[in-house]
Formats: sequence, C-alpha cells, structure tokens
Amino acid sequence: MRLATAVSRVALIGNPNTGKTTLFNALTGLNQRVGNYPGVTVEVKTGRCGEDLEVLDLPGTYSLAAFSPDEAVAARALIGDLDGSPGPDLAIVVVDAANLNRNLYLVTQVMDIGIPVVVALNMGDLAEKAGITVDAKMLSGKLGVPVVPTLASKREGIVSLTAAVRAGIGGDRPATPWNGPSPLEAEEAKLAKIRPAGRFLLRRGIVDAGGSAEEALIARYGESVRGALAAARERIKENTGLAPAAIEAKMRYTFIGEALAGVVDRRPVGRSFTDRADAVLTHRIFGTAIFVLLLTGIFMSIFSGAAPFMDLIEGVFDNLGELVIGWFAGSALEGGMLESLIVDGAIAGVGGVLVFLPQILILFLFLALLEDCGYLARAAFLMDRLLRFCGLSGHSFIPMLSSFACAIPGIMAARTIGDRKDRITTILVAPLMSCSARLPIYAIMIAAFVPAVTVFGFLSVRGLVFAGMYFLGIMVAVAVAFLLKKTMLKGPPSTFVMELPPYRLPALRTVFLRVYDRGKAFVMRAGTIIFTMSVVIWALGYFPRSSDVLSKHDADREVAAATLSGDDLAARIAEIDSLESGELLRSSALGTMGRAIEPVVEPLGWDWKIGMAAIAAFPAREVVISTLSIIYDLGEEGGADEGNLIAAMTASKREDGTPVFSLAVALSLMVFFALCCQCGATVATIRRELNSWKWAGFAFTYMTVLAYLGALITYRLASALGA
Repeated sequence: MRLATAVSRVALIGNPNTGKTTLFNALTGLNQRVGNYPGVTVEVKTGRCGEDLEVLDLPGTYSLAAFSPDEAVAARALIGDLDGSPGPDLAIVVVDAANLNRNLYLVTQVMDIGIPVVVALNMGDLAEKAGITVDAKMLSGKLGVPVVPTLASKREGIVSLTAAVRAGIGGDRPATPWNGPSPLEAEEAKLAKIRPAGRFLLRRGIVDAGGSAEEALIARYGESVRGALAAARERIKENTGLAPAAIEAKMRYTFIGEALAGVVDRRPVGRSFTDRADAVLTHRIFGTAIFVLLLTGIFMSIFSGAAPFMDLIEGVFDNLGELVIGWFAGSALEGGMLESLIVDGAIAGVGGVLVFLPQILILFLFLALLEDCGYLARAAFLMDRLLRFCGLSGHSFIPMLSSFACAIPGIMAARTIGDRKDRITTILVAPLMSCSARLPIYAIMIAAFVPAVTVFGFLSVRGLVFAGMYFLGIMVAVAVAFLLKKTMLKGPPSTFVMELPPYRLPALRTVFLRVYDRGKAFVMRAGTIIFTMSVVIWALGYFPRSSDVLSKHDADREVAAATLSGDDLAARIAEIDSLESGELLRSSALGTMGRAIEPVVEPLGWDWKIGMAAIAAFPAREVVISTLSIIYDLGEEGGADEGNLIAAMTASKREDGTPVFSLAVALSLMVFFALCCQCGATVATIRRELNSWKWAGFAFTYMTVLAYLGALITYRLASALGA
C-alpha cells in the first residue's frame, strides 16, 4: 500500500485519439497541443491539477509492448524508470467509449503494473451517435477499478474524475484480471528467483522479444538475461504450442469479452457521415486528387491571403524606423553608430522577419483545422501508397506533415514509428519539408521577381511557384527515402495500421490556441535568435570603419557643397552617401568574408551579399531576410527610391553594372533554402532522437550538398530559358 504525498503524481495514458491530451488540458488548464490523429503526444508533458496533483501526459499507445520509442517512454514512466523520476502514484487510463474492446487491452496491461488505476470513459457523445451505450457502473464492478464517464472537449466529468483520483491515491493495487495461474506467471516466478526485477518488467521481457523491457533487463543484469528470456519463451511454446505474445492476447481478450458482457448496448444506426465522406475522401483516385488540390490551395492561399496584413506590418516598421531617425535628427548622434544599430540592425533585421508573421499564422490555421476535423488521418492513409514506393509507410506521413510547421516536432513525432530503420529514414527526410521558417524567403523572392500574371485566367503564377517549393521538398524527400531504403537503411516494408477517427467540427478554442502558440513561438524566436544574429550581422557589416573611405567621401561632399546648390546638390550628396555606404560595406568584416566565399557561390548566380546571407542563416534560416535587410540598409548602391528590401534588391547592381537579382537567381536561392538544413536546432534534435552525431552530421551534409546542386541546376536551366 502506497501512502499519498503532499503532491501526488498521476500518469495519464491511453490509446491514440481517445481525447487524452484534451483531458490533460481540462485537468491542468495548460494549453497543450491537441490533434485529431494518432501520435500527437510524443513526449511526457506535466501540469498541475490543483495544489496536490501533478499530471503527466504520456505518449499515446495501443499497448505497453514497447517497441517504438514513444511506447517505451510510456512504459518506463509508469514503472518509474524514466530519467530518475519516481513512478506515478496512480494511472488514469483514457478509453474511447465507442471502442472499448480494443481500449481495454491497455487498461489490463496498466493494471499489471501494480499501481491504483482509474478509467476515464471518454467521448460518450460520439459513442451515442454510433448507437453505443455503456454502463459505467457495471464496467467498474467487472474491472475492479473506478470508471468515470467524461467528455473532455466540454469539460464534463472532470470534477468526478479528480475526486476518484484523490480517493484512489494510496489505495491498494488492482486485482490481477486473470483467473488462476498461467504459463507466463510460472516463467515469471522462475526468473524472479534469480533476477528480482518487478513482475511487470519480467512479464514484458518474456512476452515482447526484442522490446524495451528486454533491453532494460539486459542493462540491469547483463547479457545472460537475453538467453534466459529466450529459453523461457521456448519452454512456454513447447508446453502450450503458442508464443507468449499469443497467450497474452488470448488471456486479455478473453477477460475483456467477459467484462463487456452486458455492459455495452448497441442499437442499429444508419450510415454515418464519416462513412459517406470517406467513400470519396479515401478513394484511391478521387481522394488523392482532392488531397493534392487541397494542399495546392492551402499553399497558394498562404501567399495571397497574407498580403494586406503584411503590408500593414511593413508600414508599422517603416514608420518606426522613420520615428527613430527623427529622434536622432539634430543631435550629436545623428547618422552615427547608435542610430545605425537601432534602425539598420534591430528594426531592419527583426522587422524584416516579423512582416511574414501573417503567412505563418495562416499556415498553422489550415494545419490546425485539418488536424482537428480528423482529415489528416485520411491523408496518412492516402499517402501510405506513395510512401510504400520508397520503402516507408503511412506512419511516416504524420512526422513529415508536422515538419511543414517545424521540423523539430516532426522529427520528434517519428518516435511513433516502431521500425528503427523506417524511423531513421523518416527523421533524415523530415527537414526537407518546407517549414514555416522558409516562408519569408519564398515570399520575398516571389513577390520581387516572379511576374504577377495568371494562367487559365484564374491561377496565379506566383501562387503556383510558392506551392511548387512545398511540392519540391515532398518529391525530393520521397526520392531520398527511396535511396536510403535501398542502400544504407535497407529493410522489409513495415505494416501500417491507423485508426481513422470520426469527422468532427474543429474546436475553435483549440484551433485558436494552437495558432496563437505557434505564432508566439515565432515572435519569441524573432525577439531572441534573430535579434541576436541581426546585431552580429550589423556589427560585421559596420566595422571596421575605413578612415580612408570616410575621408575621401567627406572631401567629395565639400567639393559638391562648394560647386552645387538646390536639387543638384541634394542629388549629388545622395549619390556620395550611396557610394560611401557601398565602399564601407565592402571593406567591412562582412564584406571581406563575402569576397572570400564569392567564388563558391558565383556558379549559383549569387554575389557575395547573397552568399553571406546564406551562410549567416545556417544557425536559423529566417536570418537570411534580416541579413539581406541589414546588408542593403548598410550599403545601398543602387539608389533605390524605396527603403524596403524588395526595392533595394531589385535596384542592386554588380560591379559591371548588371543586375544582381533575376528570376533565375531568385529560383536558385529558393531551391537552395528548400533543400538545405539551415537550422541548428534541427540538427541538435536529430542527434538527440537518434543518439548519434553521425546521423546528424550526415543529414546536414547531404542536405547542404543537395541544396547546392539543386540551386546550381536550377540557375543554369532558368538562365538557359532566359529567366
């Protein structure tokens, strides 16, 4: 019997898509990510319920037979073997009222652990629509644990659930739901005499050959355990004619069948909306076509729908820059280093990135709506056919789709993939998806250099190019995955089983919070990493200040003042200022480094400024826009009439007088950023997930080489076509 402590730990576990994370939000008040497809929760989250309960939201899992990393995390957390954290005082197992036969399998496994259990009977409203009624009181009596009906999306049953949890903490372990001894228990007893591990760990070690429990036992007692477990499995099979996993499944489902007898009442209902919709949306031809059209529409909408809001934000930062310049006007600091740092460094750098916030919010809005309505599980089902071509399965689609928002949660979502080679392959190609950090690069290049024309009278060429960058990442990812699965990570194709949740209206509060959280994260990133990099880039471009250049142009100003007046004088002074800015930038530390790397980037059609912006963006690719903004603010050579980046890039000239930018250069730059792994956090996440710098270095290297070759081919082809 366990005694309750001042703060008790409660583990929340359940099958994917049972509303587990929604229930976690209802219990704790934290705004965690919720999605209507399996595999959203990929790590342990914690939150407080009142002053006395700490709630752990464990990864969704169908079973504690832990083979994938997320299943292993759930099992280890339940037995107190996760990063030194103590085991929970009680487990809440969330079950879908419409799928009890499958969900109770996990309940019986959690009961094996030996901690108090409370069952949250969730989503009863959907069960009612399916003609299913559950007698919670009778089910509680048959299981021997409390069963509390809840409707997490509407916060119903939360008070009763927390009361049952508080009453259960410190109580006795639930009775084992088996009648009499079994072959498994006999072998557990034999092993326990020589290796006194917990009963649950021993059972899982015997049943789950090659699973995380077996590895945990080997780590604890040595390699000899592997042979002992194998021998136990052989004895069980000889005595029963069945493998341990088959015996366990038979025992559990026999118990579940008996427990549900008389508990569940089913009445006939007509064909549901979900069934009718799936006849079209999961169709091999029509469903795939609809999905491709939907993605294209979303990507095009991101580009076109955000324009008014982007103009508004751009105007705010332009006015802010003018306001700061006005503050310095007439003072001893006018035109000096501090003014340049604030206007050319901070405002130009951070503002140049934040102007793309509307596009990022629109992307997350679409993704949140598709997740919450249940469509993305269908998309995974459809994409399974494509991914099988390259040796993967639909399990890889959710991590890849998540990477459209950010590669980091996408890589972490690969924990749900059981096959290690498939998981490594998915992690290595996930960064090829165009994440939100690439949006600013695509947007500014397309707006500046892609003609604003339509095809077929209604399709925007700019929107199509924008969507094309996304599809480029998808196609290259499929090709790379195909090569990896045929060579380094060769293995048999894995099976794909995924529950298709019912369609539902998106919860607007959940959608809003998700968009808000992602937008807030982007703004915080702009206020930290991008701000820091902007200041660094400004300093590299501002120092050293060549006294020879300053003296020469001061003399030119004196000559102009003595010989000219009025508009002629103003024009000449502006020309001298522009020439001075350009020479100072070329002689700065940034200019010196840029000249050194120019031969490497010249085949791509880039000049040293573009090359330095690309290199500066390796820690975080969003920095490329702030870097270009700072470079052109510090050294405008083209005499652009407008102070914005597009005007400066359009007017920029090479030393021979030819334009720096063209459509071919813009396409080359976009392809480079579409394929390059310019994100230090992504590389670090790959290393953490695979526990190997080798794979992280491989991902960075192959993507950088691929990006360079892709940009080179794009520039050469586009130039040959006259772009």
